[in-house]
Amino acid sequence: MSAPPYRTGFAIWSFKGWAGSFYPHGATSDDFLKLYSQRVTAVEGNTTFYATPGVSTVQKWASQVPEGFRFCPKLPRDVTHAGALRPMLPQALAFLERMQLLGQNLGPCFVQLPPTYGPEMLGDLANFLGPWPRQQARVVVEVRHPAWFREPHASSLRKLLDNLGVGRVTLDTRPIYEADPDRPVFQSRPKPYLPLALDVTASLAFVRFITHPEPRFNVPYIKEWVRRVDQWLEAGTEVYFFVHCPDDTHSPGTMRDFHGQLLERGAPVEPLPWSTIPDPPSQLKLF
Repeated sequence: MSAPPYRTGFAIWSFKGWAGSFYPHGATSDDFLKLYSQRVTAVEGNTTFYATPGVSTVQKWASQVPEGFRFCPKLPRDVTHAGALRPMLPQALAFLERMQLLGQNLGPCFVQLPPTYGPEMLGDLANFLGPWPRQQARVVVEVRHPAWFREPHASSLRKLLDNLGVGRVTLDTRPIYEADPDRPVFQSRPKPYLPLALDVTASLAFVRFITHPEPRFNVPYIKEWVRRVDQWLEAGTEVYFFVHCPDDTHSPGTMRDFHGQLLERGAPVEPLPWSTIPDPPSQLKLF
C-alpha cells in the first residue's frame, strides 16, 4: 500500500525577496512560478482571493508546473466575505469552472471565512457546501469566529464537514503570539490568534503554519508538527502543509528545516524537489 499524498509549499510564489536564495540570482517575475514548482509541490494560491484570474493567466499557470504539482486556490473575497454564502454559490461555481483550467494540477479549493461568520450560519454553510461538485475539486474551509472552536459548535462543524466530505483548515499562529508577542513586524500582517483545531475531516489535513522570523522561536512548534504530520500520514490521511511568515524571506528556510526533520523521523514522504538543486542557486540558466 502506497503512502498517502503529502504536498507542501507557501502561500505565494511571486516574492522578489527570494531571488538570490530560494530562486537564482537574476530570476524575474516571469520565472517565479516555474522555479517555485521545481522546488516544492503545492501553493496555497492566495492571489485568487483578491480577483479571479483570466483564462489565459490560468492556462499559463498550468503550462509552467510539473504533473504532480497542486494549486490550492482561495475563493475570492467577493464570494466568502459578502455575508451569507448560499446566494454566492453561482459565483463560486463560476470560479471553480475557471480553476478547472488547471487540469490535474488543481488541488483543494480553499474557503476562508471572515471572523463575522459565526455558528448561527451553520445552515447557510451547509447549503453552500452541499451542492459543491467535489468530484471536480475538493474543498477545505477555514473558520475564524471564536465560537466555532467551542462546544457544541465545534462538534456541529466537524460533523457537517465530515458528512459532506469537506476538509477543515488548521491555522497555527502560536509561534507569532506565544513566543515573542510584542514583535512589531506582526502588526503589518495580522493573523488571528485562535485555538488550534486538529480535526481531520474527509481524510484530509490542510495546515497553515504561521512561523516566526527568528528560527529559534519555531523549534518546539516544528517538532510538534513533525510528529503530527507523520502520525497523520501513517494513519492514511492526505496532508497539505503550508509555511507562512510575516516576513516571507524566512519561509523557505523554515520549510527546508521542517521537511528535513520529517525525513529524519522516517515519515512516509519523499525529498523535496528542491533537494536536487544546488544550494544556493546562482545561475538561472542551470534550471
